[in-house]
Amino acid sequence: MAFRQALQLAACGLAGGSAAVLFSAVAVGKPRAGGDAEPRVVEPPAWTGAARPGPGVWDPNWDRREPLSLVNLRKRSLEPGEEELASRLDHYKAKATRHIFLIRHSQYHVDASLEKDRTLTPLGREQAELTGLRLASLGLKFNKIVHSSMTRAVETTDIISKHLPGVCRVSTDLLREGAPIEPDPPVSHWKPEAVYYEDGARIEAAFRNYIHRADAKQQEDSYEIFICHANVIRYIVCRALQFPPEGWLRLSLNNGSITHLVVRPDGRVALRALGDTGFMPPDKISRS
Repeated sequence: MAFRQALQLAACGLAGGSAAVLFSAVAVGKPRAGGDAEPRVVEPPAWTGAARPGPGVWDPNWDRREPLSLVNLRKRSLEPGEEELASRLDHYKAKATRHIFLIRHSQYHVDASLEKDRTLTPLGREQAELTGLRLASLGLKFNKIVHSSMTRAVETTDIISKHLPGVCRVSTDLLREGAPIEPDPPVSHWKPEAVYYEDGARIEAAFRNYIHRADAKQQEDSYEIFICHANVIRYIVCRALQFPPEGWLRLSLNNGSITHLVVRPDGRVALRALGDTGFMPPDKISRS
């Protein structure tokens, strides 16, 4: 059986520690006319540098938290019993859903030469108030707010936090604005080739660190807010949905907008809202 073959490969060390290779050994697909399964290879995602999966192929181990990839079979017998294997797999299974709210900072003074002087405009402060009111109106028990360490994100967080008393805040440099990857199609007037290598690695690290299924120890659904920047959010959305990350610049986000990602216990991801500012009056909406 294909499932047993995958276990044997892992036990013999042929998977080489790579969950992607382990899952490429699992045969799945539609039955042939004779009743046999047609193998379909699940290749690793594009950002690994390997071949890209075909259209519509979902990598179930995109966050490297698929239970089968976390079981170390070499510590036990090659042929564990079904009950033992089920128990060990259950130890690594996520049980809760993560709701991730990605908030773009409000409008700021874009012409300031120093980053510390790129503070929110009066309109930006109004936008942050509206976003904070919207989040509070959802009636959710938010677990935490993680925000970029850049001035405009910090000030946006200060205002939103007033509407969510008691929610802890964490600052991080990983969510700072940058150029994640060269966009396709290219943009003639914006070519920061020199920073793709550095910014891209950092923003990818932010994705891997914050966007994944819940830890197996988490018992209740969580609601987390991330206040950062348009480029970071657009890239995260593409990566989370396993869309080509080079398409990030095709998306557009208003200031103070809310993007809602849902990560299920089985690793499946849904986008419930992208750049929502429907809670703002038309004269308060901007994209600068």
